[in-house]
Amino acid sequence: QVQLVESGGGLVQPGGSLRLACAASGSSFGNYAMTWFRQAPGKEREFVAAISWSGASTEYTDSVKGRFTISRDNAKVYLQMNNLKPEDTAVYYCAADVEYYSGSDYVPAYWGRGTQVTVSS
Repeated sequence: QVQLVESGGGLVQPGGSLRLACAASGSSFGNYAMTWFRQAPGKEREFVAAISWSGASTEYTDSVKGRFTISRDNAKVYLQMNNLKPEDTAVYYCAADVEYYSGSDYVPAYWGRGTQVTVSS
């Protein structure tokens, strides 16, 4: 079991930056691949970024490539978001699983409750 708590969301103007963090507790964090998802109002949840347990592998959805960076340390996973756009507005969730992101059918075992990101002028 692993418990996940996201933080760092908020209101930011277009072009601004935010850094989300996801703190993990419980089972050994280093055993888990970590993934960020987001869900905008009226839309389905979508994959944003993933990082392997070692940090050696990362993956991003096309719409955030070059703007978002996922990283991790011994206890947290981060999502650095730069040049934010209104279409990035969503609730952002971190998730953990022993298996690395594998595509559209990937559903991690453990989820946080999410943090709201709003990009608006």
